Amino acid sequence: MLDNLRKYNVVLASKSPRRCELLRGMGVCFGILTKDIEETVPSGLPADMVAEYLSGLKSRAFADSELPDRYLLISADTVVLNGGAILGKPKDRAEACSMLRGLANRPHRVITGVTVRSAGCLKSFSASSDVWFDDLTPEMIDYYVDNYRPFDKAGSYGIQEWIGYVAISRLEGSFYNVMGLPTQKLFTTLCEF
Repeated sequence: MLDNLRKYNVVLASKSPRRCELLRGMGVCFGILTKDIEETVPSGLPADMVAEYLSGLKSRAFADSELPDRYLLISADTVVLNGGAILGKPKDRAEACSMLRGLANRPHRVITGVTVRSAGCLKSFSASSDVWFDDLTPEMIDYYVDNYRPFDKAGSYGIQEWIGYVAISRLEGSFYNVMGLPTQKLFTTLCEF
């Protein structure tokens, strides 16, 4: 599958071990190349467009001259929306606990934006999934935060971790999107390159 990618040097612009795992699971051979950028969002940009905007920003951080010949660059960003507010990565334990308390007993939306870029083509898209947490007791939140330290995760949780096993009661959309990469949509896009 994806024989059309053999002519490219596929590069993932992400340090996320989850995105690496998912891309490998799709059978894609790739390297990793990242740049630290300031993730500034224009004021007035609708919250549901932020993830796709940021994936494009991460892609545009690389000038064509910085990438290998015949490259295909994949960048992504995931945001969690709770009541319309964007939950980023928590800065500390207290903020992680606060975010999780705010997600208990209510739905939230996870949106991942992806940009796929080659010398002759640029495609961006996003996918959204709705997630419902059951009740999260203070003990559950403390246990999860102390043992899994979700400080590198938007919304302070990883669906593939303990909290996903014991507290997510419902999911509409792609599980893998919530992990950080909408694999089905990405596969379809890669087939077109």
